[in-house]
Amino acid sequence: MSKSYYSLGLMSGTSMDGVDASIIQSDGKTKYKAILDKYFEYPKSIYNNLTKLRDKIKSSKDLKKYQKQIKFVEKEITIFHAKAVKQILKKTKTNIDFIGFHGQTIYHNAKERISKQLGNGKLLSKITKKTVVYDFRQNDLKNGGEGAPLTPIFHQILQKKFNIKQVSFFNIGGILNRTTIWDKGPLTAKDIGPGMCLIDKWIRTKSKKKYDKNGNIAKSGKVNKKVLDKFWSISQVTDPERKSYDVSDFDISFTKGMSLKDGAATLTLYTANLFISHFKMNSIFKEKFKTILCGGGRKNKFLVNKIKSWNKNVKLIDDYGIDGDFVESQAFAYLAVRSYFKLPISFPTTTGVRKPCTGGVIIKNF
Repeated sequence: MSKSYYSLGLMSGTSMDGVDASIIQSDGKTKYKAILDKYFEYPKSIYNNLTKLRDKIKSSKDLKKYQKQIKFVEKEITIFHAKAVKQILKKTKTNIDFIGFHGQTIYHNAKERISKQLGNGKLLSKITKKTVVYDFRQNDLKNGGEGAPLTPIFHQILQKKFNIKQVSFFNIGGILNRTTIWDKGPLTAKDIGPGMCLIDKWIRTKSKKKYDKNGNIAKSGKVNKKVLDKFWSISQVTDPERKSYDVSDFDISFTKGMSLKDGAATLTLYTANLFISHFKMNSIFKEKFKTILCGGGRKNKFLVNKIKSWNKNVKLIDDYGIDGDFVESQAFAYLAVRSYFKLPISFPTTTGVRKPCTGGVIIKNF
C-alpha cells in the first residue's frame, strides 16, 4: 500500500478574481480524497493591478519592459496566497506536506518556450514554512511540450472515481480546453480556443462588472450573426497540432461598436460554437462519450443552454458530487504530490512533450 500525503493546491485563473484553495489526500497515483475547499477573493487593488498588468503584456518583450511592475505584483499576490494558506489551515487539523502553487499566468507562448506565472515559491515557502511546488510548466516546455494543459492526469483520476469508461472533460476557464479519456487508448488533451476570456474582457471594458453572471447580459442581447460568421471563418484557420493558447491570442475587436448586451451575446455564442463544431465533427463524442463541463464558464447558464441544445447529455461536474469551482485547485494539489515524487504530469498526447515528464520546482525555504 502506497503512503498518502496531504497537499494544498492554490489556483488563480484567468478571471483574476481570487484564489481557489483545496486540501486533498493522495498518494499521487490512484488514491485521492478531497478534504477542504475554500475561495479567497482578491481585494480590488490586487484585481486592478493584475488585470491592468496582463492587458499591457502583449509579447515577451513586455515581460522585460514591465519588469518592475511584474515584481511588485508578484510579491503582492504571493503574500495574499500566504495569508490564504494560513486561513484555510486554521479550519483543519490536517498537517499538510506540500503546497501546489500554480501562480497567476500573465503570458504564455509555447512557440517561444515562455510561460510566465506570477508567484514567488521561495517567499511562499518562507512565510508558510511549508514545502512548495511551483512553476509547473517549465520542465514540459524544456522537453518540447507546450506547457499546457496540465490537468488531464487529474481528470483521469476523476474518471475512475466516477466509474465512467469514456469521457471528455471540457474546462471552460479563460481558455477552453478538453481532456478525452478513452476506454482503451491514450489520454488526450488540448486547448480549443477562447472560453470566458473574451466575454470577461468585454464585460470589464463595457461595464463596471467583472463578468456576466449566469450569462444574463448575453441572454438579454441579440447575436450579430453576420459579424460572428465572419470572425468564425477567420479564426478557424488554426494549427491542428497546437496544444495551448494564451488569452492574448484572442481579442474583442470584431465586436467593436456593439452594445454591451449584443457584444456579450455574440461572444458567448462564439464559445458555444466551439462546442457545437466539436460535436458536429466528432459524432462519436456525442454518442458514446460522457461530456462533463468544468471551470467557471459552467455557471454561465446562457452558454450551457446553447451547448445543451446540441447535446442534451452534457453534464456539469457538480452532478457527480464534485464542487466544480475547485477542480483545478485540487488538480494542482495532486500535481504537487506527483512532482515531488518525480511522477509524470504531462504526456506526448496532452501537451506534445517528447516523452512523459514530471514538472514543478520544489522549494523548502525555512
